[in-house]
Amino acid sequence: MLKANLKEKFQLFDEYWTPKIVGELNDQYVKLAKLKGEFIWHDHENEDELFYIVKGTLLLKFRDREDVLLNEGDMYIVPAGVDHLPIAEEECWVMLVEPKHTLHTGSAKTNKTVAIEDQSWI
Repeated sequence: MLKANLKEKFQLFDEYWTPKIVGELNDQYVKLAKLKGEFIWHDHENEDELFYIVKGTLLLKFRDREDVLLNEGDMYIVPAGVDHLPIAEEECWVMLVEPKHTLHTGSAKTNKTVAIEDQSWI
């Protein structure tokens, strides 16, 4: 069993849009990320993605549905194949749960893409 204090884990890094792995369960990674600014439009063709807001506010924009504003304590699951654009006006701390093989930029490859093997454990 793994015990982790998320607030302490968030203090261990400063990079934005660079997920850090804090646990795994049932072939899924639990990741933490600090977000600020606008990410990129992307989808995860075959995987759902869970966002849980630990601190701050996150806007999820969608091409085919209404945008969703997430506040501290909110959770949202982006269904597989849904194109989305995360935006954090101020620093936002988020916990993500997704299959181990899921690349955080989906099939989009940009300078913000961090390979899964480069998403370090903290």
